[in-house]
Amino acid sequence: MRKQVWAFMLCGFVVALLTGVATTAQAPGSAFSDPDSVLDMPESWKNQPIQHVPSIGKADIVIHFNRQVYQALRPVVEKFGKENDLKIVIARSTCGITAGVLKNKQAEIGMFCCPPGKTDRLPGLSFHTVGIMPIALLVHPENSVDDITFEQARQIFKGEIHRWSDVKDSKGLPGMNVPIQVITRRHCKKRPGHWKLLVEESDLFSPKLQEVGAIPDMIHLVASNTAAVGYEVMQMVHEMEDKGEVKPLKIDGLSPTVAANVLSAQYPLYRTYTLSSWENAEASNPHAERLLEYILAQVEHIDPQYGIVPASSLRESGWKFKGNELIGPPSD
Repeated sequence: MRKQVWAFMLCGFVVALLTGVATTAQAPGSAFSDPDSVLDMPESWKNQPIQHVPSIGKADIVIHFNRQVYQALRPVVEKFGKENDLKIVIARSTCGITAGVLKNKQAEIGMFCCPPGKTDRLPGLSFHTVGIMPIALLVHPENSVDDITFEQARQIFKGEIHRWSDVKDSKGLPGMNVPIQVITRRHCKKRPGHWKLLVEESDLFSPKLQEVGAIPDMIHLVASNTAAVGYEVMQMVHEMEDKGEVKPLKIDGLSPTVAANVLSAQYPLYRTYTLSSWENAEASNPHAERLLEYILAQVEHIDPQYGIVPASSLRESGWKFKGNELIGPPSD
């Protein structure tokens, strides 16, 4: 079933490319930071080479991957290492950890699950968009509501709509007469995109929210509470099926499992996956540069089940790039 869903997503690419880009969905928060903004660092830092932490041992390349694409991209990196006789250390990381490792110049390549923030834009560091994934709003399978408007979604997560009975299901009937339990994971507060496309500031979420710190907890809590609503990319939903069953909601009739919806920028919620690399001579590594090019090329051939909408498809659909970095959705 999982492969069928993502095969359907892949078919959506053709639809989007044939029909052209539709009107861009208007998300409230900032989706991207200024690509020309660079953090000021001392000359001693700029001249500092990459130095791996001693616990890693001898390595040709150290790369930090975000959890949500780790399973998809790890085989790509391992294949490159084997074919080129290189020892590559692959860390399963978070954006915060990756940012710290890069600032300490302890890795050649890092990955973020969102566009880089102002403090991520270090001198000599460049960014390369792998692709995007739609973020699904998730509810318990027994919840009769399966489609809400984007404005309703915002009101729910802000605590302005309090009960499911204030929301109609696909048949026009009100949902359950129970209070809505909002589940949030407000990661990467310093970075644009992700949940900020739904609620622009952390303190604007419902005062009655339940906060989780990890993706498995998000899936588990939504799966175990008929009144709950949360959010996550579908790849994590599939990977963590053991945490329970959840149902993705449509937004304005658009499903997060259809790639054409996010590719055309009609579906408003998505994560942007970004790789970083060093361009300055002191920190650059020819092996890492070749690996980066290899990863970006191989993303085009990754199994559709992972749900990655690659950068090449975004370019063809009018998304804005500066070099290899995605910097904006299509124009209206």
